Formats: sequence, structure tokens, C-alpha cells
Amino acid sequence: MADWKRNTLFVFLLVAGLYLTGCGAAGPNADSIERTETEETAAEDEITLDWYVNYSWYTTAWGGNAVSEKITEETGIRIQFISPAGNESNKLNALIASDSLPDIITLGWWETQLDEMIEKDMVYALNELAKQYDTGFFEVADPIVCDWYQKEDGNLYCYPNSTYTPKDYETHDDIGSNQTFLVRKDIYEAIGSPDMTTPEGFADAVRKAAAAFPEVDGEPLIPIGAHIFDQTGCVSFDQYLQNFLAVPYEKDGEYYDRYTDPDYIRWLKMFRQLGEEGYLREDIFIDQRTQMEEKITQGRYFCMIYQRTDIEAQQKTLYKNTPERIYIAVDGPKNADGDDHMLPGAGLNGWTVTLISKNCKRPDRALELFTYLMSEHGQMTTYLGVEGVTYDMVDGKPVLKEEVRELLDQDRTQYDRLYGGDNAYWMFQNNVMQKQWVPKYEGPLTQMEEWTYRYTHYLAQYEIKMDSNTEAGYAYSQIQSLWSETLPRLLLAPSEEEFDRILEEFVRERGRLGYEKVKEESTRQIIATKNKLGL
Repeated sequence: MADWKRNTLFVFLLVAGLYLTGCGAAGPNADSIERTETEETAAEDEITLDWYVNYSWYTTAWGGNAVSEKITEETGIRIQFISPAGNESNKLNALIASDSLPDIITLGWWETQLDEMIEKDMVYALNELAKQYDTGFFEVADPIVCDWYQKEDGNLYCYPNSTYTPKDYETHDDIGSNQTFLVRKDIYEAIGSPDMTTPEGFADAVRKAAAAFPEVDGEPLIPIGAHIFDQTGCVSFDQYLQNFLAVPYEKDGEYYDRYTDPDYIRWLKMFRQLGEEGYLREDIFIDQRTQMEEKITQGRYFCMIYQRTDIEAQQKTLYKNTPERIYIAVDGPKNADGDDHMLPGAGLNGWTVTLISKNCKRPDRALELFTYLMSEHGQMTTYLGVEGVTYDMVDGKPVLKEEVRELLDQDRTQYDRLYGGDNAYWMFQNNVMQKQWVPKYEGPLTQMEEWTYRYTHYLAQYEIKMDSNTEAGYAYSQIQSLWSETLPRLLLAPSEEEFDRILEEFVRERGRLGYEKVKEESTRQIIATKNKLGL
């Protein structure tokens, strides 16, 4: 019997007869113990499960690396990952419409398809599967997270990764936000490490950078980079910029209109001015993530409001090949009062959620895999790798092998191919649990993360989610679509007068689409969340 299973079974025996709350679990009995032993026998028969990950950029394969082979060895489960080749939403909608969901599905907690799959009875309730097949799930699931995701029918249909509770923020001073303002180190220092916290200073720095470094390896420098423009807008120029400006989510107990905030409009007009001068290159409006990653690897962007974890692989390549071109985090846009950035850390929603489809050929084995990955042993494996291969135990603590650390710092693609640790399989990553194994070292990613610590906050308001089946949810999706068309027009407006006209048009049309319903529902959710969390 595998060690992780043996430990779980030992816990079962200790807690026999107890009723576990949070996930709605009953304590194990003789039947459940018998099922566990049956599962162990079944684990000897290797199976393959199809796992759909709703991100076109996710290309990590299963098999051939130390971590995935170890997991298969210990669970008898192999994974065939499936990711969309094009638009994620279209692909997932097609799978739902054709009732052809793969065995396991991972998507963002905010995606409307999450509720759709649950309401159409297309996914299993994890708590029901656990009662039937593997009560060890209740031992590794966080009761607070379970309670947060529990539906009105009392069931838990998905489990998230990367979750944090308000208490985690009180007990840890090293929780970082993913949102950063990044500059290319050598260019930034060459132009005098300017203050870019004001619109005037920002614009001046961009002009100086473009004049001093017009090209990168024969290709034009892109003065300002951003995340992709999609069907909801562009997070770099809306949500993230608003967070850097500390634009509140609520005022006087009501949802606040962040999109018409004076500081935000002032900065958007500055970007419009830079666009008129030719510093907003057309690349940023049309490039998808693959093209952007290639350009980041070349160091072609001077600055960008960007998620630091989204450039990890590219940053490591820069660090290996052209270390002077690495990106560093510095203070970015601030409001007129110069307030500190208010950057959200992850909350109880986490980042993505994972479900088991009712098309799953072996839901019992799928849940077994969930339990394994959520356990401390599973977390240690997905984060550190395999003892003796990627790390050694020294004085009771895991220490990465030097050659493994060097490869991780320099070539993430090759690291994943050989080892597959460091959350290459991130679908159940538990950041709080993994903190006990995080080594202290200065690498190419350290500065970007540590810069965020002082600005990171638990923001309950950030947990808002609209149900597309409600009037407010439908209005919200329509307004998001309208904004996605409006934002590029604002940035590319030929004059400030035209900018004002486009913005007025947006506010007027937004009202017609039902903005008041969105505001009312957002206010309700903010109050309910704060009350639920005792904030």
C-alpha cells in the first residue's frame, strides 16, 4: 500500500464515528474502509483520464518527467491533457452543448460555464463521490474552502487552487499579489530610473526609453506592453490599472463605479496621448499570448502592467541568455494623492476550479487523484518533485539539488520536460501549505514577488461573481462586451474631445443595458461576503 494511502487510512481509523462538518462528510465505517482497500487494488490497474484545461497556453504534457511518472506510479492514473487551440470560451461552450465534456475539467472560478455545468447536472458532487468512494477527500479538503464553494443544495461540485483566507493574511507577511508594474531593468536604469508614478513622469519615461532604445535585436521596441485584449476588455488597462491607482470597489457601503473614477480617466487620457504620439503599438491590440511570450523572451517591451507569474518562463530565459534584460517590478501608476497601490491577493475563490464530469469513465479514480494531489504528500510532490531526483532531505528539510535549481532558474521548458515540479501541474496547488518548503534564495523571480508584499491586501470585494442566468448577470456580460469594444476606441481616440465623447456614449449605453442592476447585485454580494467573513 502506497505511503500516502496508508497514512490516510490510519487517519480514517482514528476518526471513525466522527461527523465531519464543512464538506458535509460522515466518518468512515467498515464499509468505507473496505472500499479504500478495494481502491488500492484498483490503483494497480493503470488507467488514463482526459483532463480539459481551459487555457490555450497550457501545453505541459503528462509523462516522461519525474513528477508525473511518480504520480502515475503511486495512483495508477495517467493524464491526457486537452487544451483549446483557439478561443477558450467557444471551445468549452461547444463541449457543453455537445455533452462531450472530458473526465476532468479545470477553468477559472469566474467563468459562466461553471454554473452552467452544475445547473445542467453535467458534473458530480464531490462530497457525494467522497462518501461513496474515498472519504479521505474530506481529510485533505479545507472546511472553510468547502463552505465557501458549497451550493444551496448542500453539495460541493468543484475544488479550487491557490486559495487564501483572511486569516492567512493576518498570519503571513509574505503573501504576494500577482499584479506588477514591470520595466526592463537595463533600459530603466539607462534613462535614470525615473519616477513613473505620475502621468507626466510615466509619459516622459516612455518617450526617453523609445528614443534611447528604438530597436531590440533589429526589431522595434514596444514601449508599453499589456495583457491581451479580449471579450471583456484588457486587464492591464482596466482592472489592474485601477488597482494600482487604489480605486476603491465600494464607497459609503455601495459598489463604486471604478470605470468613471477621475484618477482612472486621467491615466487613460495619458495613455491616449501616448497612443496619439505612436507609443501604443498595434501589436498590443492584436497579439495573443503566444506572440507576447515570444516578445517578452526577446525583451522587446519597455514596461507593462502584467501578472508576474505569466512571465516566469520568459524571465528565466532572459536571465540565462541576456541577464541585463530581465524585468523588475517598480512603483507604477498612482492616484493624485500618491496613495499606495491596493493590489489584491488571492482569496477564497482562488484562481481556477476543477470538476469531475458525469462523462468520466472512472469517477472513483478521478476523486482518488484529487485526494492525492490535495494531500501534503501530493503537494510536496507537485512542488518539490521526487526525493533523490530533484531534492534531498538535509537535516530534516528538503533542499533542491543544485543542478535542478539552476535549470529551474534558466530553462523552465526543459525543467518541466525533465522534472515537472514547481507546480507545473498547478490545478490543486496549495500556496499556504507549500510555504513550509519554499527555499530562501535570490533568483530571477524573487524581486518581482517580494516587491508586491507591501501592497497586497485581502479584498473581499474582489470575490464578486455574476450569475449569467440572472438579470444582473446578463446585464454584466453585455456591459463587459460593450467595454471590450470601448476601451481600444478610448486608447486610440484621435483627440481628448473624441475620448470624452466615446466615454459618454459608453456610460449612456451601459445604463440602457442595466448597469443599475449590476450595481445593486454587486453591492449585495460585497455586503454578504464581508458579513460571511466577519470583515
